Amino acid sequence: MIFNEKFECMPLADLKNVQSERLRKLVTYVSKHNEIYRKRLAEHGVTARSIKSIDDITRLPFTVKEDMRDTYPFGLFSAPMSDIREVHVSSGTTGNPTVVGYTQEDVDLWGEVMARCLACAGANPGDMVQNAYGYGLFTGGLGVHYGAIRLGCTILPMSAGQTARQLKLMQDFHPRVLTCTPSYAIFMVEDAVKAGMDPRQSSWEVGVHGAEPWTEVMREKIEKSWDMLATDIYGLSEIIGPGVSQECPHKAGLHVWSDVFYPEVLNQETKAPARPGEYGELVITTLTKRGIPLIRYRTRDIVKLDTTVCKCGRTAPRMSKVRGRTDDMIIVRGINVFPSQIEFVLLRIEGVAPHYLITVDREPNGLDTLEVQVELTEKTFSDKVSDLTAFGKKLEKELFDVLSVSAKVRLVQPGTIERSIGKAKRVVDKRKLG
Repeated sequence: MIFNEKFECMPLADLKNVQSERLRKLVTYVSKHNEIYRKRLAEHGVTARSIKSIDDITRLPFTVKEDMRDTYPFGLFSAPMSDIREVHVSSGTTGNPTVVGYTQEDVDLWGEVMARCLACAGANPGDMVQNAYGYGLFTGGLGVHYGAIRLGCTILPMSAGQTARQLKLMQDFHPRVLTCTPSYAIFMVEDAVKAGMDPRQSSWEVGVHGAEPWTEVMREKIEKSWDMLATDIYGLSEIIGPGVSQECPHKAGLHVWSDVFYPEVLNQETKAPARPGEYGELVITTLTKRGIPLIRYRTRDIVKLDTTVCKCGRTAPRMSKVRGRTDDMIIVRGINVFPSQIEFVLLRIEGVAPHYLITVDREPNGLDTLEVQVELTEKTFSDKVSDLTAFGKKLEKELFDVLSVSAKVRLVQPGTIERSIGKAKRVVDKRKLG
């Protein structure tokens, strides 16, 4: 189903005209309502009149997360607090948290783009959506909630956790759509089996999974375990929350709703536009937001863009699954390592459970060490030391072949690694850097 055919399938020339006009309006709006952007645009010599098309966006300044933290709490807002209807706040584990505000227009926009996402994944009006994303200051739960209502679905607002209850209500209410993090979708499999359920008999037919990077191997495990379609959704609270882009059943990239979130992919070193099909940093401009519109926001996520028309008929450009983050990248002995690379290796090996923990440390001599705790399945776990040693060596070789840096594998018993009902914690860096 296509929720908004006008914009999702708009001819590219018309789409470019819409983007260009909206960029001019955005520059006019922030110049009038935000002192920080007014000064920055003036320093770059940019006015609404000087923008001839969306291609001129490269003349505009970047915005980074530190800008939001430095102006905490409301310095980047472009609407007065009297017009703000909703506020969300990041965890703020380092320094001030980031704060985002939504006017009523922004809340309506959120419902619109999330309705597009749910429909793109395969949801239909009248479907029941079991929403297992967290509600509260985290944007995940409410974003799905608004979109499901806008699409005409019945929302089951479970939030994260309460797994036994999640499974019972799934059996009793028969929701067709499940929304949660991919790690929680895997987490629930274990509890379902322990409760004597056959996960493949669940009512879920469509899964919408995001809020953390995940690999194709993880997708295969989710789809095989629950016998459902598992799709990727992308968003970030600074832009709007979930709803920036979404996979369709063709799984050929995530459609970016570029009439409202204009995407650029830039070379990580030069910050110039990446070549077609080249990976780079995703930069997003919110063309129509009112509460806290952001110009050329550097997401730190590494993706590539495909601007060809999808088989589903949507002309919205497609971004790849996030390959990694520039700030999540681990540098070990001069080698760039992404957690997604390690997950890719581990989850394609029979006998490994989809739970792991990466620990980076530094020896007194200054040499970095990389250890990966790998949880085994019940079937694979053995008391025979020789069998475990051989299996560990096999994993170490597989990891080295992909990472080009050695990693020590520590095999652990089933159920050892802490489970997560939200974003899974995959990396512990014990080094004192900087």
